[in-house]
Parts: sequence; C-alpha cells; structure tokens
Amino acid sequence: MPTVVAGGRELEIEWHGSSGGAAPLVFLHEGLGSVSSWRDFPARVAEVTGRTALVYSRAGHGRSQQPLGPRAPGFMDEESVVLGELLDAAGVGEAVLFGHSDGASIALIHAAAAPARVRGLVLEAPHVFVEDLTLRSIEAAREAFRHGDLRRRLARHHEQVDVAFRGWNDVWLDPAFRSLDLVPHVRRVTAPLLLIQGRDDPYGTLAQLDAIEAAATVPVRRLVLEKCGHSPHRDQPDAVIGAARDFLGF
Repeated sequence: MPTVVAGGRELEIEWHGSSGGAAPLVFLHEGLGSVSSWRDFPARVAEVTGRTALVYSRAGHGRSQQPLGPRAPGFMDEESVVLGELLDAAGVGEAVLFGHSDGASIALIHAAAAPARVRGLVLEAPHVFVEDLTLRSIEAAREAFRHGDLRRRLARHHEQVDVAFRGWNDVWLDPAFRSLDLVPHVRRVTAPLLLIQGRDDPYGTLAQLDAIEAAATVPVRRLVLEKCGHSPHRDQPDAVIGAARDFLGF
C-alpha cells in the first residue's frame, strides 16, 4: 500500500492513469469514505479524461493512520492544510479537486486558500452550511451503526471502523458545528466549478448548490440528477463521468 506523510500521519494513497501533462485529479472522499469506497470510479475518470488520478484516505479512514486526537468543529480547515501537505509529498503541483460531501467542502476551502494551485473543482453533494435534514440523517446513521448493519458494511473499508465513524458522526452532531458557513470561501475561489447533486439526497438539498452558485465569481456548471441519492458517482456514474469529462475541457 503506497503512503505519504501529511499532517504528521501516514496516509494511504492510490494512483490511476498515466500523466498526459494536464493537472491531475485529486479525489477527496465523503465523511465515511476511504480509498476503497470510491471503488473503480477514479480509474474510470482517469481513463476517460486522460489525466492522472490521486486518491487518498484522510487520517482515521481506510488504512491511513489514526488522527492524533478527536476531531474538532474546525476539522475541515485542518484537513485543507493536510491536503496541501499531501500534494507536496506526492509531488503534485496544480490539481483539479474532485470532492464528495465532506471532501467537497474541504476541496472548496483549499481552493480558496491556495487559488494558484487549484485549476478546477468538481463538487459532489457539497456542504457549505448545516441543514436540519442533514442532521436528521446523521442521527439515523448513528442508530444504524449502533443497532443495524452499517458498522459491518463500513468495516470493509476501514481498519478502525469505530474511529472512522465517530470521527464523522460526533463532530457533525456537535452543537458548535451548526455555525458552519463556507460561503465566504466560495467568494475567494478562482477556479471553475462543477456542482453535482442527487435530487433525493438525504444529506443535503439543492439549497447548498444555490448558495455556492449565488456567491461564486467564477463560471459554474450544475448537474442535478433525478432518482439519485447522496453518492451520484455510485448511483449514476456514467452521467457524472460524462459531466466531468466535458467540464475538464474548461
């Protein structure tokens, strides 16, 4: 398993495709995701776009080392810093960030902080503020983890499944996290945006995309998929790959 050190932790990575000279794609997983939870999607995008793809698991996820301590409500800002260190360690200069859910929010923060480095953003189900719908679904996930089969299903993707789950669930349900507001970051993004959302996403509504589009000062493309939940790249991969391919022509 290839790894790099970023944020003081050893993080698992995976490469796909061969370099064609264009900025590589960097995939940032959702709150319960990892390298393996993306399945073959990054490889498919790399093949279709002719770009290299780098996938990594944040600390506490997949086969990466555990975080140094519990996550705080400001963890997305901290993960943006780690992302910069990871790109340096992996030898990546400019990049296109492809983020899903929490990973999309982290990608957005990083694009605002390091505009010269980010050539484009593909954001699936991004969160720029906290919705009641999201919290209800996260509370339901907690019950499924405790009493259902969610723990068993997640264990396929995480060496320390309890750490991965608690690191996501606890911080989202922390009352201090309700103040999340990434709209100011959107205004500082200089890279073009592709926003993707499932109409039936139980973790967020189209209000997230509306807020990003209203604040953005760069070109924005938007793809809303019918009969699609929180993971468009799993529910409708061909549609997402096609949109990403067209978008990457900028």
